[in-house]
Amino acid sequence: MSFLLLQMPAVPSTLVQFLPIILIFAIFYFLLFMPMQKQKKQQQKMLSELKSGDEVVTNGGIIGTIVAVHPDDTIVVRVKPDNIKLQFARGAVASMVNAEKKS
Repeated sequence: MSFLLLQMPAVPSTLVQFLPIILIFAIFYFLLFMPMQKQKKQQQKMLSELKSGDEVVTNGGIIGTIVAVHPDDTIVVRVKPDNIKLQFARGAVASMVNAEKKS
């Protein structure tokens, strides 16, 4: 009877079976989700700090200078060479030109 007990393989615990899956999720979190959250926070900070005189690039690629920031989350951007004024949603700003020059 003891001979049969010695031949049976040991059953690994459920934690050991799920350990590779847990490690994969941890790697995805640190390599993908954390940097995306950090970038999203930086974008929100940049959008909240927009003010008149800042030179910005919109998501559509329009480069201009902010001339007015309205409380309803819209901005007015002056576009050269004809000094045309366009109104955009605050969220349409992709980046600031001054910040791009510093990088």
